[in-house]
Amino acid sequence: MNKNTICLWYNKDAEDAARFYAETFPDSAVGTVIRAPGDYPDGVEGDVLVVEFTVAGVACVGLNGGPHFKHNESFSFQISTEDQEETDRYWNAIVGNGGEESECGWCRDRWGISWQITPRTLMEALKVGGAEAKRAFDVMMTMKKIDVAAIDAARRG
Repeated sequence: MNKNTICLWYNKDAEDAARFYAETFPDSAVGTVIRAPGDYPDGVEGDVLVVEFTVAGVACVGLNGGPHFKHNESFSFQISTEDQEETDRYWNAIVGNGGEESECGWCRDRWGISWQITPRTLMEALKVGGAEAKRAFDVMMTMKKIDVAAIDAARRG
């Protein structure tokens, strides 16, 4: 067990979510699936209770805790992409699997987890600062899925 692990609360779909993440992102896998040793408020003995998994190298635990808590944008995974093809692949996988688009490179998967699909060129522009950062930022603010060519054009002025 890792010293620090992100715990994500799911209604009853932690295993499905973990398997989707493992199929979608490199360096991701489903680990141990732990079943409830007895009945609990939102499940019965034998139900999947906890799933250990990794997402792009980040250790996570999915807890099937029931419908009491919902995800929001205060937590998100930020996935760095190299080009438009990779950006499209991840975005389309999340949105196309029952998720939804949001703004500025953000989307939500069907379980309510927020994702930032962020091309490296955008972060590089923001790190540079000044006019280049402002142009990239302004164009990004008009987007849902990030358009790499538009960010690169904004960087050049």
